Amino acid sequence: MLFPELAFWVVLFTLLKSVQNVTNFYSTGIVKAGLSSHNPVRVRRWRSIKLIFAGNAKGQILIVSVVAITITGIGVWIILALCFKKRLSSDNSTVFWKKKCKDYQNIEAFLRNYGSLAPKRYNYSDIKRMTNSFKHKLGEGGYGGVYKGKLLDGRNVAVKVLNGSKGNGEDFINEVASISRTSHVNIVGLFGYCFERQGRALIYEFVPYGSLEKFIYEKYSTNKQLKWEKLYQIALGIARGLEYLHRGCSTRILHFDIKPHNILLDEDFCPKISDFGLAKICPRKESIISMTGARGTVGYIAPEVFCRHFGEVSHKSDVYSYGMMVLEMVGGRKNVDDGVGRTSEIYFPYWIHERLELDEELELQGIENEEDNECVRKMIIVSLWCVQTSPSSRPAMSRVVEMLEGSLDSFQFPPKPFLSSPRSEAVDSVTSQIL
Repeated sequence: MLFPELAFWVVLFTLLKSVQNVTNFYSTGIVKAGLSSHNPVRVRRWRSIKLIFAGNAKGQILIVSVVAITITGIGVWIILALCFKKRLSSDNSTVFWKKKCKDYQNIEAFLRNYGSLAPKRYNYSDIKRMTNSFKHKLGEGGYGGVYKGKLLDGRNVAVKVLNGSKGNGEDFINEVASISRTSHVNIVGLFGYCFERQGRALIYEFVPYGSLEKFIYEKYSTNKQLKWEKLYQIALGIARGLEYLHRGCSTRILHFDIKPHNILLDEDFCPKISDFGLAKICPRKESIISMTGARGTVGYIAPEVFCRHFGEVSHKSDVYSYGMMVLEMVGGRKNVDDGVGRTSEIYFPYWIHERLELDEELELQGIENEEDNECVRKMIIVSLWCVQTSPSSRPAMSRVVEMLEGSLDSFQFPPKPFLSSPRSEAVDSVTSQIL
């Protein structure tokens, strides 16, 4: 579409130049430029033109008519050119929309095929009305913005407006296809969606306390509100939600983006897994899936997701992300932090593993009694098993739930996690006992 755009501006420039030339011809500026003592011919011509204007009424009418017709014609051309520009822009917008969705008709077919199973469909005017024209913004991400809204029945909702310049529609399909299949206390509820040219949006249940990350990192003042027992219950709730996605649905759902930002907390601090934009759906009996590229957030991506040398991509990839997230809940910091005082503490999983192995003081704040100490140690040991480099060494989420609900005395101590695929026979032996 570059040539029509260029043609429009060339035509418009030419027309404007013509107007300028006509105007300049009859302006005193150009007359003065032509009246020079060195150019008597131009002086005589200009005097002739002045005589026509001064003493010939018909001549005046003729000249004025020519100028008026010329300017009117140029004005008509400008209007037509602007109309062409608008039409071209509209056509480009339509083509761009369909290309960005990759296959608009297929997405519409996908939504129709869901039939009664699909959540309610809203139009874009409904979205504007329920959000009061996007007045109350809850947050922002690479996908777009999230706004607080209210349904006609009075229920508060969170409206996720997907950025039209991002993705090709796959994120939208992933969310509708995955969350609409779920019904679990630890999975955020999807009430409806909007899929129109003006925009795409997903309408979720409103979770008042927002994301988990606000409550676990030391830089947030709200971190002090959560005791170790509460953090333990949150970790257990997330584990149950993931177990449901992996085993409890009619089809297995792999999330691929488990991290504190995507865990929402309600008024009772019940965790809810959200943001299924990167999710993959596969039959329950299939444990291995194929992917063309890595997906997820740096710091939580399992090794096999970005390098197949470490193993096959499966539900165990979510297990790894879960383990990294829980370790951050324990440490109150990012797992990799070069701003710490001691070099040995830069990578938290290594540091905390070493302290447990040597039975040293954990140096974690807020441990007030033996119950707190047991909660913390459970979370650490389970997480260290989850972040083992080899997928086969990690427990399934069902086993994670069992371990968190069980006795600390029955735990096997995990090997130190490291980025290397070969494993010793000793590690294999311990792994077989824990799985």
